[in-house]
Amino acid sequence: MNFTDLAAGRRTTRRYKKNSPIPRELLEKCANSARFSPSACNSQGWKFLVVDNPAITEKISGEVLSGIHKMNSFASDAAAFIAIVSEDIKSSAWAGGKLMGTDFRFVDTGIACAHIVLQAEDLNIGTCILGWFNERRLKKILSIPRRKKVKLLIALGYPEKITKREKPLKPRNETISFNSYNSAD
Repeated sequence: MNFTDLAAGRRTTRRYKKNSPIPRELLEKCANSARFSPSACNSQGWKFLVVDNPAITEKISGEVLSGIHKMNSFASDAAAFIAIVSEDIKSSAWAGGKLMGTDFRFVDTGIACAHIVLQAEDLNIGTCILGWFNERRLKKILSIPRRKKVKLLIALGYPEKITKREKPLKPRNETISFNSYNSAD
């Protein structure tokens, strides 16, 4: 599959086949693809924590995606999760971020996350990027140090059914321009 087809076809999965584990080598491939993603000053300020143990995924479903976070409880049928934990970055990336008013760890996490979900799509694994979860409980379950920040949690699983639905996009001229913000060419 070429990249344009892969990117255009990727959709968020909110219904997973129950009791359908993902082989560890495929999860490793997804996480490893993120290692190749670009980062500010090549800081690689991340750790990808892959969770494929059913007892732990069940705990995440019950304790991390519940209560006020239950809007994401659909992910309880996911076969695995990848937590993206923020790590220290190079001082040059940190200083540049301060000058620009941008925490490049957020940018880098987004790029790494895109690599994971696109790799998963290529492997016919469905994903959902979760930003709303009980981070305190997740850190306790996964023994993540308190001072660390979990930026995103990605649910992975085989889709209950594969449908290639149309993704509504804004008109091209509202999202792409050349040489000037308001250019029409």
